[in-house]
Amino acid sequence: MELSKPVGSRPVPLPSRLPSLTGMRFISAAMVFLTHALGANLFASADFTNTYSMLVIQGGWAAVCYFFILSGFVLTYAQRASDTPRTFLRRRFLKIYPNYAITLIAALILVAVVAKTAIDGKVALVHFLLLQSYFPTMDIRIAFNSPAWSLSCEALFYLCFPLLARYIGRIRPERLWAWAGVVVAAIFAVPLLSMLLPSQPPIPGFGMTESEMWFVMQFPPTRMLEFIFGMVLARIVMTGRKLPMGLGGSLALGIALYALSPLFPLSYNVVATSIVPLGLIIAAGAVADAKGNTNWIGSRPMVKLGEWSYAFYMWHYLILIYARQWFGSPKGWSTPVGFLMLGVLFAITLGLSWLLFNLVEDPIMKRFASSKRRPRSGALPPPPIEGPPADASEAPVQSATPSASTAPTPAP
Repeated sequence: MELSKPVGSRPVPLPSRLPSLTGMRFISAAMVFLTHALGANLFASADFTNTYSMLVIQGGWAAVCYFFILSGFVLTYAQRASDTPRTFLRRRFLKIYPNYAITLIAALILVAVVAKTAIDGKVALVHFLLLQSYFPTMDIRIAFNSPAWSLSCEALFYLCFPLLARYIGRIRPERLWAWAGVVVAAIFAVPLLSMLLPSQPPIPGFGMTESEMWFVMQFPPTRMLEFIFGMVLARIVMTGRKLPMGLGGSLALGIALYALSPLFPLSYNVVATSIVPLGLIIAAGAVADAKGNTNWIGSRPMVKLGEWSYAFYMWHYLILIYARQWFGSPKGWSTPVGFLMLGVLFAITLGLSWLLFNLVEDPIMKRFASSKRRPRSGALPPPPIEGPPADASEAPVQSATPSASTAPTPAP
């Protein structure tokens, strides 16, 4: 279904769902899985492991960047004019926290029982409160379920969204691209600012110091720039601003920069070198959906996988680290057998994702996410046009249950 909304002097067709962006979410989640597979020691050959690392590591960073941009884009696109900050945050909490808490409890059990490691109660509390990414100490940030640091960032994004939406919604349409450029410039400035941090030796085999890694990769205020970029891009699409290239050109640009990433400093590859192509891919994907340009990325199977991608993200690291131990051979296998084991672990993660989505995430959203109370004054300000009739979730999709839309998975 398309809704024709007036903006200024011209109508802009807006679909109520964005299936292409949802399908892309699963591709991004799979890239994070492939990146974290490096920690599972699947391949006995050190040479192949190094080659594999060079091929996938940039994809893991780009995938998280994609999720953060997508969060800002879709929350702005699907914003309800009747929302209050309270109702918005309630839906976000119900969408994100149950899956997060279940997988965190599973991680604590695995750490205590399988790894036989003592659990620091204070660190566990920090994780339950989604505060781990504010700590410069890496052992705190990545304790238990390592990739969950990105949810700590998302929590800040959601808390700030009502205020950000108020001000970004006031930007005049003809100035939106200029503001997008300002945000991109700020993202490129982050690695430069990280040089002002106290001097430390680089993390062995990584290329950045612990403080640089924290500030560039995992510090919520700096990662929020990607979220803001996504919000501005949503306004660009919603107000009918022209994009510099379509989906095909945006994908080509992204692939080219992916291939050239070894030429850039590591601190820029985490976010900066991916920010423009990923933003254009998201914006162009939304425009393609608005025009009814269907493709395999937005097909029903890919949309369904996209719905499971948040659960997939929350399970994948635990499966790669702990389920992998069931199969022995701690030093890895031959390359063909290593890929076979990678497929087995992927299938286990996908099965658990299906269970978590269907038994927890989807039922909770259907039962509790929609408030039946009448809207009160103080609602979130509507964008220049009213958003589509979907829940302000991370990815509106073609579904009979809009409130069950999926959330971002965010990061290595």
